[in-house]
Amino acid sequence: MCYVLVKPHGVESWCITCSAEGVFLNGGKTDAGDEINYERKSAIYKDIVTFLREKSVIFSENMSKHATKFKEQQQMEKDQHDKALKKEETATFHKTASGSGKSTLEKNQINFVKNQMTRRLEPSLNWKTTLDFKSHRSSVKDSQQEKHGGKFEKVRSSASHGRAQLSSKSADKIEEISSENSSESEEDEEPADHRQEVNVDLPSEYWQIQKLVKYLKVALLDYTQHASQPAYSSLYETTDVEVARCGALALWSCSKSYANKEAIRKAGGIPLLAQLLKTSHENTLIPVVGTLQECASEENYRAAIKAERIIESLVKNLSSENEQLQEHCAMAIYQCAEDEETRDLVRLHGGLKPLASLLNNTDNKERLAAVTGAIWKCSISRENVSKFREYQAIETLVGLLTDQPEEVLINVVGAIGECCQDYENRVIVRKCGGIQHLVNLLVGINQALLVNVTKAVGACAVEPESMVIIDRLDGVRLLWSLLKNPHSDVKASAAWALCPCIKNAKDAGEMVRSFVGGLELVVNLLKSDNKEVLASICAVITNIAKDQENLAVITDHGVVPLLSKLTNTNNEKLRRHLAEAISHCCMWGRNKVTFGEHKAVAPLVRYLKSSDTSVHRATAQALYQLSEDANNCITMHENGAVKLLLDMVGSPDQDLQEAAAGCISNIRRLALATEKARYT
Repeated sequence: MCYVLVKPHGVESWCITCSAEGVFLNGGKTDAGDEINYERKSAIYKDIVTFLREKSVIFSENMSKHATKFKEQQQMEKDQHDKALKKEETATFHKTASGSGKSTLEKNQINFVKNQMTRRLEPSLNWKTTLDFKSHRSSVKDSQQEKHGGKFEKVRSSASHGRAQLSSKSADKIEEISSENSSESEEDEEPADHRQEVNVDLPSEYWQIQKLVKYLKVALLDYTQHASQPAYSSLYETTDVEVARCGALALWSCSKSYANKEAIRKAGGIPLLAQLLKTSHENTLIPVVGTLQECASEENYRAAIKAERIIESLVKNLSSENEQLQEHCAMAIYQCAEDEETRDLVRLHGGLKPLASLLNNTDNKERLAAVTGAIWKCSISRENVSKFREYQAIETLVGLLTDQPEEVLINVVGAIGECCQDYENRVIVRKCGGIQHLVNLLVGINQALLVNVTKAVGACAVEPESMVIIDRLDGVRLLWSLLKNPHSDVKASAAWALCPCIKNAKDAGEMVRSFVGGLELVVNLLKSDNKEVLASICAVITNIAKDQENLAVITDHGVVPLLSKLTNTNNEKLRRHLAEAISHCCMWGRNKVTFGEHKAVAPLVRYLKSSDTSVHRATAQALYQLSEDANNCITMHENGAVKLLLDMVGSPDQDLQEAAAGCISNIRRLALATEKARYT
């Protein structure tokens, strides 16, 4: 992907996004600086030339002129070539006539006609492939017939007449193809040659994947055609299932790479795999589901899987007796459940109960990891969480927090973190002793596990009773120490978990001050380049600043200039938490004035143009605090804050109403005082 700046004749510059999907016009550079608004502003075109033809009349005219000149030059070259050929043929003819006479000329003509006929009767590449495949199928069938001896004797006798008819029809078909006239064969050859020219640019692997997909298709077609006939069903079932199984196994092996996944999708593999899911043969189902599991990591595949109604088949096979099939079905659901609609489909098709029941079998760790992963992703939807509580899955998950490999623990803790968003589940986790197990996991080193554990601990810390246990187990100190972790995801997750811990601790101010160097560490993290880390640290500062002593300490560490430097951002999440942090930091000393001196007021006014109501509320509260300084009021008025705040006075959000009205009141009071001073 790249971004191209185009300066066409007579109009303003265009900023174009060029990607694998095509070319389209984006929003261009923003007023803030060098940042680009990546939102698509036009239709998608296949290339830049097509885009410019549509958008610029002058470019289209110039391209037409060039195309005309190119065609004229091509025609001239062709005429010259034809003249040279005619001269050569004439010279050859005279030489032949004078040298060998009539017999030689007739011989050459006969050879020419013979070559043309040979070329015409030679089978095409597709015909050869079909014959090779059919011969391969025949050899498989013959070997199986020899193996099962008398079992197929009756089938042979009853089917011999049908085979004879089929052979005669095939022979007639070949004769019919061979007896085509020359003009028709030339027309048929022309697109074949064209296909070969086009196919040169594509990698050979693409066509191999296409062949594998065709094996699935042929097996399904043959089985559909012959399964209804008693004479054929037993014979075809064996070979067709085996062909489908081998094709699915090959696709499964190939589906590790992104390029192969795309090739499978473009070759029409998803509908065929969906049809194969309806078979009762477990040996075929395993590679089919395995292929879907690998491919479901891509968003395009997840949409196709949803469209083909594959989720229903995956849920059905969760109740199979085959543990390997259960594992792959659960893993496929885990991959697909990133989408909300898919999570709902799993619930509607009754997939949550078998997932909960599979938690009780802990011997097969691979299957357990897949099942807990599917439960984790399905738990993102609150309706699914209620079902898991009904099936008593929460208690089972808490029991899996010990003596399990990391692959299982990551998913178990992730599921508990999602379930603990509900009050009832937080109570269950606390009563089952889950908080102690979660705090014990905070000393690990696995990045994914730490991210999920911190989220789960933070969700539990919302309850004051759970917060007491976390504090007693030294969980807050462990969370604070994770702010030094080298991974940004772990830092951000730990910071978000600290927010409810500080908020719900009995003596939050003293607890925070007890961590040596803790406040300085938090302020220094405002220098991070990661937006999620910045937003989470701003949220932590908001909670720290509620204590006056801690606010004084972070002010001494330079929190005001660092917060002011972050105000020129377009990230809505960061804007909200940054505005809240500024609002609370204004409560100390000259911080209101200092924010104005560091040019933080004007960018905050622009936040009022956001579409997010939570950003409006946090910004209005920050501006209300800053408006107590006269210079800040002047800056707000110059940047058009009054008109934006007047619209928000009528908001249904009471906190937003009060903050907007208070800010307007301070600005108006300053204006009246200035006017009064002018006349006295």
